[in-house]
This record gives sequence, C-alpha cells and structure tokens, in this order.
Amino acid sequence: MMCLRPLCLILLASCTVLAGCSRSDALQQILADSELVVVSRNSPTTYYLDKSGAAGFEHDLAQLFADDLGVELQMDTAYSLGGIFRRLNRKEAHIAAAGLSLTNARSAQFAHSMPYANLIPRVIYRTGKRKPSGLDDLQDLQLVVLAGSSHEQTLQDLQAAAWPELTWESVRGADTMELLERVDSGDADIAVIDSNEFRMQHSLYSRLDVAFNLGDEQDMVWYFPPGRAYTTLVERADAFLATILADGRLTKLREEHFGHNTVLSRVGSHVFARNIRGKLPVYRDLIRQVAVEYKLDWHLLAAIAYQESHWDPEATSHTGVRGMMMLTGPTAREMGVKDRLDPLQSLRGGARYLKDMRRRLPADIAEPDRTWMALAAYNMGLAHLEDARALTERRGGDPHVWSDVMENLPLLQKREHYSTTRYGYARGRQAASFVQNIRHYYSILQWKDMSASQPGQPLNPLDFLPEAVRNERFLAL
Repeated sequence: MMCLRPLCLILLASCTVLAGCSRSDALQQILADSELVVVSRNSPTTYYLDKSGAAGFEHDLAQLFADDLGVELQMDTAYSLGGIFRRLNRKEAHIAAAGLSLTNARSAQFAHSMPYANLIPRVIYRTGKRKPSGLDDLQDLQLVVLAGSSHEQTLQDLQAAAWPELTWESVRGADTMELLERVDSGDADIAVIDSNEFRMQHSLYSRLDVAFNLGDEQDMVWYFPPGRAYTTLVERADAFLATILADGRLTKLREEHFGHNTVLSRVGSHVFARNIRGKLPVYRDLIRQVAVEYKLDWHLLAAIAYQESHWDPEATSHTGVRGMMMLTGPTAREMGVKDRLDPLQSLRGGARYLKDMRRRLPADIAEPDRTWMALAAYNMGLAHLEDARALTERRGGDPHVWSDVMENLPLLQKREHYSTTRYGYARGRQAASFVQNIRHYYSILQWKDMSASQPGQPLNPLDFLPEAVRNERFLAL
C-alpha cells in the first residue's frame, strides 16, 4: 500500500502541471514557441500575397507586432467574417486582424485591443437611380451586406427597433467586392460597407456613390480568443499600438498603404477601367519587356505610361512632349531616344530616366519614398525636388519621407516660399498629384495580377480588382 502514495503524488503533480498548462499565459506561450498566429481575410485592405510574399496593411501591422515580440509571424486566412471568429473561439489563432469594427456583441465574447483606426458604415447606391436619403428609403430596396459583419448586426437592431419592414440579403464571404459588383450590375440596389473599403474600391466602380452614413464612426480593433490566458497578450498589444501611434510608425504605415488613394472623377475611373480592357493588352508584353530590361516592376512602368499618355504612343501635348512616356525633346536626346513616337523607344527612355532620377537622389532615402521622390523629379526636375526637400526640413518635416515632402510641394507655387529656394517657382501641386495618381494606378494593376494568381480568390467580371495597398515591393533590384 505504501507504494501507492508516491504514485498518487506523481499523479497529483501531473494534474497540477496539466492544469497549469491549461491556464498558461498565451503571451508566454507565444514567446516560447517563437510564433504569433494571426487570422485575417484576403482583401486589398487587409492581407494578400504579392510576388514578394505577404502584403497588406493588417499584415504589415501584425508583422511590426511580431518583430516587437521577437517572434515569427504566421498569417492564416479565413474566407468569411464568421470563420475569423470561429478560429478565435477554437483558439486556433492568437489575434484576429482583419479591419474589424468594435461592437458590443463581439466585445461581450472576445477581448479586443485599443482602437488603431476609425471607419464609418456607408450606404452605397448606383448613381442614376433614386438616391436613398435615410432609413425610411431602404425598406423597398434590395440591400446586400456581409454575413457576420457589424453592419448586419446594425440592421438587425434597426429592424427590431423601428423598421420592421427592413430586409436584406447576407452574403457569405469576407470581401466587399462582391457587394459592390452586385450594386454596380443592378443585381442589388444598395450595399452597406465600411468607408475605408469603399474608398479603396471606388475607382473601379465609378457609377457607385455614397447615399448616406449608416450610423456613427466606429473603432477598428484587433480581437483575441476568450479567456484570462490572453490578458497579458492584450496588454502587450495595447502597449505596442500606443507606442507606434505616438512615434508616428502607425501614421506612416497608413500612408504607405492608403496614402495613394486619390479621388478620381467618375469619368476618369471609367476611362481607366476601359483602357485596362482595351489598350493595355496591346502594349502589355512590350511594357514587360522594358521592365525586365531595366529591373522595374512592369505594373509601375505601366502606371507611369498611363498617367503620361493613357497608353497612347502618339500622344502629343501643347508643350511639345510626345509619345507614350511623354518625353521632352532634350530628355529624349539625353536618354538616346531617336523617335519619341516609337513605343519601345519611349518606354525605354522613360524607364532609363526614372532609374537615373532614383540613382541621383541622396543615398539615405529609403524605399518606397525613394521611388515616389524619383517620380516627382521625373515630373518637375530634380532641382525643384531638392528645393521641396529643403523646404520640408526647414518647416520641421523629414526630407527623406515622401508624405512630408509631398505636403510641402505645393509651397513651390507660393511666392513667399519659392522666393526662398534656389531654383524658384515650380508646379509642385501638379508633381504631387502626378505621383499619387501613379501610385493609384500601379496599385490597381498590381492587385489585378496578385488576385488572379491566388486560387479561390473571387475575380471581378471586369477581370481586375481594386487597388492594392502594398506600394513598396515593386523594384526587383
């Protein structure tokens, strides 16, 4: 009998260890395993794969947190909003980072981080049809919304409160592209999506617009699995988010991914969509050939050519610039271009000129800012760019950061500022728009190819998807 006592003690000790493991601290386990598992959704505003690997705003934010912890990041994908939270509930991921808004229902079940962004629910309709002006106008319209979204919960609350006739279709999935496509094609009258999603995708759905806001601004947060084991992980995530908000890294990250969102006219968006289908196939192989020759991403070169000429090799302006890349006579001669109307020569001249601008910039300007500034120099000249950088530094900004320089470029058109520079007046506002438009076009072209290469990713019938949010991974140098 005495031999049973040590056995009982061993069993008791084992149970204690197992119980301790079941209540173990998630943060300590992450550090011990050297791996942070984050579940997201595949979309241009969150997480996707490009030729360089994982990309997207939520991916890069999670990567910063993983780096802060000193662990590897593993990004997993769920293809519906409900799937994201099921993964959390089963503790198959440490964090859900997917552009998720803070709601009472979600926070009652899952822990969440401090807010790191804000968004507004928008009611989207197709222009040319009756524009709904409020909730009373929705009751006789076909409304679509993502299943499991905060918007679906809002509609349920409204229906129970005062609008019992309100109906909608809940669409399974995790990307709002299908909602916008249904409204654009006439298969639905209206959709409810977040403001950031619509801003990213609006350019390819030029006939769609905002009817009104469905409620107030909402906070965007990370969610964590339920249980006390995740308390310290939430606290560590909050401290991390507070730090990068205070030191400017969060603002910079948002600018890198979303700063290129320019507001194009509906006509401009429609023309771009038409040209992608009609003109780009004619010159795609030629653009790719030149991009390989000069070690550039062909999407970037195509975006520059579209901004310059709408892919028209015979384009000519009143100032005398000509060709697909709209080269001036002196620049063409400097780049060895004999015939500016020859598309191959023009593309080669433009690519060579961009590479020359990049090479001549100070060595301490890093990507992607280096290329955005090279594009500004491509448009306005390197001397004026240096004036803008000097103004930026003088006014307390960072002359190595594109967003700071871009903010000061318009000052080159104001006498009080350009009179203090070495090279004087320049059309700085035009140069800033030039760069931002190219970033916009580049992102759309890149996302088209990336989405087409990912099995299971739904495609727009127009055969391309909205603009990507990754802008720095395009130089294969």
